[in-house]
Amino acid sequence: MRICLVAILAFCLSWLPLSAAELLVVGDTVPKISAKDQHGKEFLFTNNLQVLLIVTEMSTAKTANVKLAEQAEGFLEKHSAAYLMDIHAMPGIARYFALPKMRKYPQRIILIESEEALMAFPAKSGCVTLLTLSSAGKIEKIEYWNPDQNPVSKYLP
Repeated sequence: MRICLVAILAFCLSWLPLSAAELLVVGDTVPKISAKDQHGKEFLFTNNLQVLLIVTEMSTAKTANVKLAEQAEGFLEKHSAAYLMDIHAMPGIARYFALPKMRKYPQRIILIESEEALMAFPAKSGCVTLLTLSSAGKIEKIEYWNPDQNPVSKYLP
């Protein structure tokens, strides 16, 4: 009886969301991500990216968008970087107003609409997560960019 209860508990726990212990760390391979950008164009994570910028909070995203827009057009591409924005919690009415504004930004913004897609990625409140990647897609370094305090160029190769 006891073994059955343990087995059932283990099975149920396997369905819980990722815990902090299961976040990606240096040395892990970044999972493949596919999404669309603010213009509706497909994005598929590939191993030619050297940096992933990931923002999960709307207030931080607004500041980061402005700071990235201040850079020259093609800035992210020049640094082999992709900018991912978590919009899964954004209400439909907010998207109606936010998406046209996002289309005016010169940088490509990859819109992540699924909560699960970014669950394993580390995050820090008020910051954009920056993952430096190897050519094989493995995480070499994890940093946090506070767009209110530092220029993004400080973190890019």
